[in-house]
Amino acid sequence: MQPKNKKSISTKKVARQAERRLKLRNGIISGSLAFAAIIAIFLMFNAREQGKQQIEGVTEYTALSRDHVSETVSYDQTPPVGGAHNPVWQNCGVYTETIANENGVHSLEHGAVWITYRPDLPDLEVRTLQALTRQSGFRLLSPYPDLPSPIVISAWGYQLQVEQADDPRIKDFIEQYELSPQGPEPGAPCTGGVGQPG
Repeated sequence: MQPKNKKSISTKKVARQAERRLKLRNGIISGSLAFAAIIAIFLMFNAREQGKQQIEGVTEYTALSRDHVSETVSYDQTPPVGGAHNPVWQNCGVYTETIANENGVHSLEHGAVWITYRPDLPDLEVRTLQALTRQSGFRLLSPYPDLPSPIVISAWGYQLQVEQADDPRIKDFIEQYELSPQGPEPGAPCTGGVGQPG
């Protein structure tokens, strides 16, 4: 019986060790890449969330009731941004007469943005808001007496007051809060309720 070649055994041992080191290095590299990807995703999400808070003048309201009620509700904001509301929502679209707060709030619950304006707002400004409203099926526009500013735009839990219809923050607000997941029922219907928009 011939003795085993020590050189052959030693070569195999070195090859196995090299293979283990290669697997370990590849595992470390893969793990590092996965960790880096997770960090990158976190940073992107965090930057996006930070960006959401940068529309100057937006006020946030929390702890809003979602109860359905049949009576008139006294709201803390003008116009309201959430709270108890009528079981039937307001059909989204352009209105030239005031609408009931309680129906408008239900539309906000569904992810709509409600643009309100003082009844004495110049016609050109109103037409600009009408064109903006008609660009989506989740926007409401209506006159609203005694507003704190000429135009107020609201979403569930958020509100922005502006002076003119060409204020770029209006579009920023819509982009951020229309169908926002922060609302209770984003994407629920904004048709089949009450009202005949023009």
